[in-house]
Amino acid sequence: MRVAARLVLGTVGILLFAVMVMAWASRTALRRHLELQLQADIEQEAQLIQAALPDDPATWERLVGRWAALRTHRVTLFDAEGRAIADNQIPPGLLAGQADLSTLPEVKEALAGRTGVDIRSDPAEPARIWVAVPGKPVVRVASDLAVLERAAGRSQRAILIGALLALGLGSVLAIIGGRAIAGPLSQMAAAARAIPSGQPPRFPRSGLTEIDQLSNALRQMQQELADRFDLLRRAGAESSALVDAMVEGVLASDERGRIMTANPAARRLLGYDETESMPNLSSLFRVKAAREVVDATVRGDAVQDRELELNGRTILVNSRPLPAGGAVLVLHDVSQLRRLETVRRDFVANVSHELKTPLTSISGYAETLLSENPDEATRRIFLRTILTNAQRIQSLVDDQLDLSRIESGRWQPRIESLDIAAAAREAWQPRADRAATGRVTFKVDAGAESTTIQADPEAMRQILGNLYDNALRFTPAGGSITAQSRTADGGVAISVRDTGAGIGSEHLPRIFERYYRVDAGRARDAGGTGLGLAIVKHLVEAHGGRVSAESELGTGTVVTCWFPAEPGA
Repeated sequence: MRVAARLVLGTVGILLFAVMVMAWASRTALRRHLELQLQADIEQEAQLIQAALPDDPATWERLVGRWAALRTHRVTLFDAEGRAIADNQIPPGLLAGQADLSTLPEVKEALAGRTGVDIRSDPAEPARIWVAVPGKPVVRVASDLAVLERAAGRSQRAILIGALLALGLGSVLAIIGGRAIAGPLSQMAAAARAIPSGQPPRFPRSGLTEIDQLSNALRQMQQELADRFDLLRRAGAESSALVDAMVEGVLASDERGRIMTANPAARRLLGYDETESMPNLSSLFRVKAAREVVDATVRGDAVQDRELELNGRTILVNSRPLPAGGAVLVLHDVSQLRRLETVRRDFVANVSHELKTPLTSISGYAETLLSENPDEATRRIFLRTILTNAQRIQSLVDDQLDLSRIESGRWQPRIESLDIAAAAREAWQPRADRAATGRVTFKVDAGAESTTIQADPEAMRQILGNLYDNALRFTPAGGSITAQSRTADGGVAISVRDTGAGIGSEHLPRIFERYYRVDAGRARDAGGTGLGLAIVKHLVEAHGGRVSAESELGTGTVVTCWFPAEPGA
């Protein structure tokens, strides 16, 4: 029910109750007043009758009848013993047969010397007021109360008419006042509803002090809420931006396990698109170790630095339960870090091993030369071995220095236009004797549209030379090595194909890492440093290109270097 209706109904109800109480009180008070007034009049009348009676009792009956006829009152006279001696409504012959009236309340009071009053109704008669005054004789006068009822009714009707008029006027005023109060209240309610919806609220001015104070308080509250909401929005936007910019994946769930927050890094790690819905946290992971982390967090336990494998990646997980229920998980992809650690360990181990073998040879042969005096032919063999191992160390150091220089960015290619076929044959020339000894054939297949390339000449010789060395190292006698060129993707692709042993698919993603060997023992025996393909990769990328490899066991390997048409563009 609206406020205005409640105010009007409440006011009308109060007025109606007041009218009813007033009507009842006025009728009761008026009736009581009229009764007292009638009692006084009857008492005075009885005293007058008593004073006017002659000394001869024989005349009392006639006089009583005359006085009663004048006033329409019943008049009864009693002697000192309480016997009725005259009554204007009972014939004298019947008085002697009447019941003893001395026991009536008003008669008993009058016989005792006091004025007696009683209100009662005899059978088949209306209610009357009986007043008896003491004396000789006792005079009792009775009057019908109907006149009182008529007077009280007339007065009550007049009061009711006035009260109804007041009720109608009060109702009109209540409606006006209710609208005056309810209108601003309704407007304030609309303003309060507008606050959470983000619409500008309109606060009324009613002219009523209390309502205006409430309106001002709401206006101030709305301004404070707006300021705080702005702060919260800015803080939320900053937090969201920070979470979205984090390299670590962040997941947050509510107490029911529903994912409420998942930044792009988390979606990328878990394989979900930006618009794709994610399942509940309890069914998000399929890896047992990850589910154990989730279960522990849901139970209220924090998990620190738990490393697990997820979708082929090494993930470091930290989780913490939220105070209001739910959990927060931070996923840190440490795959690259672990790979770098592996590379570092491999680098230390490989460098140590690569240096240890030639140094051991140099040290051993040098000690032999110092401690013994071999013949000239043996000395020359020892010295040649020492020189070969020293050159091997020198080659290893040079390759490492070249690779470090390229990786650090200190080396920049000097671009020239090169004839691909000529560059391929020039890089092959130092290896031609070794190929002929191993009965390995070589050919160049330059495409008609890819005869030239924009590249650094020295870098191109080093790229092709390392690819040739690898191909020669693993190509058996009777095999072949082919240098090809073709246009592709707006650039030129140069490939070196061999018919060697090939590389297993599990090794292909790592062959361009430094010191990585598919067959470590065989590669060292062939004199490789383990840095050739790593140098190739960095030299090609320095030109803005890319390198890839394709291979199958037993069929050979193809290493392709793609160069853009305009290096550095």
